[in-house]
Amino acid sequence: MAKTPIDISVIVPVYNGGRRIRRCVRALKQQNTERSYEIIVVDDGSTDGSLQGIEAFGVRVVRQSNQGPAAARNLGVQEARGEIVLFTDGDCEPVQDWIDQMVGRLEDPAISGVKGSYLTRQKRIVARFVQREYESKYERMKRDDFIDFIDTYAAAFVKADFLAAGGYDTRFRTACVEDQEFSFRMWAMGFRMVFNPDAKVYHTHSQSLWNYMRKKFKIGYWKALVLKDHPKKIVRDSHTPQTLKLEMFFSLLLVACLGLCPFDEVFVRYALFPLAGFLATTLPFMVKLTKKDPAVALTSPFLLFVRATALSLGLIVGGVRFHVLKRRRGSRLSLATKGGEG
Repeated sequence: MAKTPIDISVIVPVYNGGRRIRRCVRALKQQNTERSYEIIVVDDGSTDGSLQGIEAFGVRVVRQSNQGPAAARNLGVQEARGEIVLFTDGDCEPVQDWIDQMVGRLEDPAISGVKGSYLTRQKRIVARFVQREYESKYERMKRDDFIDFIDTYAAAFVKADFLAAGGYDTRFRTACVEDQEFSFRMWAMGFRMVFNPDAKVYHTHSQSLWNYMRKKFKIGYWKALVLKDHPKKIVRDSHTPQTLKLEMFFSLLLVACLGLCPFDEVFVRYALFPLAGFLATTLPFMVKLTKKDPAVALTSPFLLFVRATALSLGLIVGGVRFHVLKRRRGSRLSLATKGGEG
């Protein structure tokens, strides 16, 4: 019997998804669209039993040993029957017109990829701050005809173009910036991507300050590897505000001055310069939020400082690992090889 033609394959990588994956699948099954689509859940070696009986929801389940979300998404694309592949994450709930909003822009043959946007129902300050962070970036991206970064929480690609670009880099074993690296690679190859803010998914952001710090540190750490492969993106990309780079500079300088204060009181005065510079860079973000969310606006300078410091420290640690230590190991190997040849 011939298989029913499929237009779209929606791929969801999952590792120990808990109850959230079921909410995600329900949202995908309730899409208001006349397009034919399949849902592929890629089990990345889950051990919590969260996918037990998930096939009853009418989805395909593909399994692999735990290799990370990049490898899981690539496997999903290999299994996909659709000419268009969509990605979302197991902790997301796409709104009912998400598929049509994502795929509609791909009707233009010049477009290879589409990025959607986040919503959240959360009430805690940190989660609301995270949402405002994204909304600030969205405002910038709306002004661009094309973008160079598509997050995997709401991503659509022409399957042939995705495969031509080589898929996600499996060196990234954790859910982090593998989507940045892939997007930068697609951009460099000449594929064009766009942002559709109306293609929305609900998401559960970090709620605790500690989890937020850890996430930002991890992003900075792996971003060092991305920038090693794509050094031109140090100057600019469509996702990163230029003010963030200033915030990272001033936050590191402030931390350094404060750390030296016990050795010499003069550093207390020196700390005033980076503090003033940092506050100046955060002022536009704070002012924008004053009417929209006063509580987040009030706490934003502190949370922006946490963000900038965690990203900076992660970038430094990642830079040491991916640049300095790898270079040294390569030098030692080269010397050892030459010694053996002698």
